Amino acid sequence: MNAFQFSDLISFSSLMSTLGTATIVILAGLGCLMTEKAGMMNIGLDGIITGSGFVAAVVSWAADSWALGLLAALATGLILGLFYGVMVIRLKSDEFVIGVTLNMFLIALSTFLYRSLPAEANGLHVTEGTGMPIPKISLSMGSSNPINISILVPVALILVAVCQVFLYRTRHGFWLRAAGEHPESLQSVGRSPAKMKYMASLACGAFCGMAGAYLLNYVDGFSEGFSASRGYIAVACVIFGRSNPLLVTLAALFFGLVDTVGQRLQVFGVVDSNLTAAFPYAGTILMMIVLAVYNKARKPKRKAETAEAVK
Repeated sequence: MNAFQFSDLISFSSLMSTLGTATIVILAGLGCLMTEKAGMMNIGLDGIITGSGFVAAVVSWAADSWALGLLAALATGLILGLFYGVMVIRLKSDEFVIGVTLNMFLIALSTFLYRSLPAEANGLHVTEGTGMPIPKISLSMGSSNPINISILVPVALILVAVCQVFLYRTRHGFWLRAAGEHPESLQSVGRSPAKMKYMASLACGAFCGMAGAYLLNYVDGFSEGFSASRGYIAVACVIFGRSNPLLVTLAALFFGLVDTVGQRLQVFGVVDSNLTAAFPYAGTILMMIVLAVYNKARKPKRKAETAEAVK
């Protein structure tokens, strides 16, 4: 076994691994922040990712096409996003209850269906010829061993920029934020808050569907415990990043870095694998502690600013 060196953590391959791991959280986080901006907080990301990933696995295996698998994942995400919207917006159900229900039901249903698959499905592993491998881009950066990354990685980064521009530089983005912050004002100018909320819910489903397809390709197949609670980590990143696409992306990259460090330490035998598996979740807890301390430190200043404004 090679000796561990700090440079192994900051190598080009480590950076690409960080980006690859973070992409799942970035996509799910973009979906979550859309609903949060519209006045909802969809915490059912884990369920949507799992359900979309399972459908993508089945469709890509049956059709031997990664493109159809990706489309199936997006369609599943849109349907689940619409379901969430109808339950929360139309039927006035509690958003957190619906989110938890989506997680529990979709994870349980996917596990049941996965166990019921015929033997010829080969466990829906994309490395066994199911047709799901999404095309990759080869990056070398002068290295003799090029790193291959999914085309969805740059797509996710482009979507971050698109969401940033959409939310803060377009009329529809302004209306979507107004639907969550000042729905009465939005309605007074002839715009429907419910319509914007539905738009946000559908966007959340689409982003999580894409995350499910990417994760299926990233882990080389569907299995029980597919999402590994990445949906909840995405929610934590949205809270930490204050629902700003760029800040949420930075929080997701921090998660990816922590996960990569854990994997590298495990490979070099520095830390036991049972401990490194907890690294991403420990990093998420650390983010929330930092946020809580920051908010507590800012509270007196905000009170002073409010008092000054009243004067």
